Amino acid sequence: MEAALARSASGYSRYGSSTHKQVYIYGALDAGPTLIKRSFGAAWGIGGWLLPLFLAKIGPEAEQMLRARVVAELKTTFASHYTKEVSLAEALSLDEIAVYGRRATGEKYLINPNKGDGA
Repeated sequence: MEAALARSASGYSRYGSSTHKQVYIYGALDAGPTLIKRSFGAAWGIGGWLLPLFLAKIGPEAEQMLRARVVAELKTTFASHYTKEVSLAEALSLDEIAVYGRRATGEKYLINPNKGDGA
């Protein structure tokens, strides 16, 4: 963000641009420390974001509007892709736990409680 702003700056500032840059951490697949390379000027912020807290903040009417949007765009904007679909029993396999327990980006598992029960 800062590099793009610097390209159109009218002059140099040792503090970077005055445009506020905000980063939100969500999901937190990596439980390790968050490392920040300070190359984005002095006007910035970082925070966490959790869906349940956001939904509680906006209220039930706005939450329902967002849910309707997700349903309408389930196969486009909100489409998901899974590395593997497993049954509940398969999800308890040590081999499967070793894979999905890494919580790695791009390796999402879908646990389907109906898989393998003949339904």
